Amino acid sequence: MRIDIITALPNLLDSYFNDSILRRARQKGLAEVHVHDLRQFSQDKHKRIDDYPFGGGAGMVMSLPPIHRAITSLKSERTYDEVIYMSPDGYLLDQPLVNRMSTLTNIIILCGHYKGVDERVREHLVTREISIGNYVLSGGELPAAVLSDALIRLLPGVLGDETSALSDSFQDGLVAPPAYTRPETYGDWKVPEVLLSGHAARIQEWRHRQSVERTRDRRPGLLGENDPE
Repeated sequence: MRIDIITALPNLLDSYFNDSILRRARQKGLAEVHVHDLRQFSQDKHKRIDDYPFGGGAGMVMSLPPIHRAITSLKSERTYDEVIYMSPDGYLLDQPLVNRMSTLTNIIILCGHYKGVDERVREHLVTREISIGNYVLSGGELPAAVLSDALIRLLPGVLGDETSALSDSFQDGLVAPPAYTRPETYGDWKVPEVLLSGHAARIQEWRHRQSVERTRDRRPGLLGENDPE
């Protein structure tokens, strides 16, 4: 998978993709992440990429021309499956969407700033809009990193244990059950006995029950239930 990220603040993303699992995925050639400075596509002598909104109002709007030039430049080199705009009012990112998108080959992610982008970008250049939550950040870099991380970790060969991602929260519509490791006893805190029994069926039943209970308590909407008052 190749991910091209267009941003006004490329330095924000450098460290994130140069460590841990994402770094290993890139070193193995399983994923490519390329960060592009939007200001390099500005023809303004000050490299401006924003302007005042028509009709007045507070804040600035990201201009259409630099974004169009950036996307056009990338598309001249290869075909892209999606051009994604990270936006607070986009489709809320969830695991089923990540699973579907993990099969894509090439994607562009556009990071917003200020009061967002000129609407014509969304109307004519973007194929999908994604949000990571019902809140507003100062820019789309963190959401772009979140989406990229969620996608790359699903690629074959990225995780040491190929079955690990299958047991993550939300893969079966539930949050993950509690997990424990050594030591078995730490002061008065003990690991549940069922996990030490070696009885695979009982352990699986316990984990499923814990997942359901934890989901009902923390994310009842996944079970079609209302949030507690």
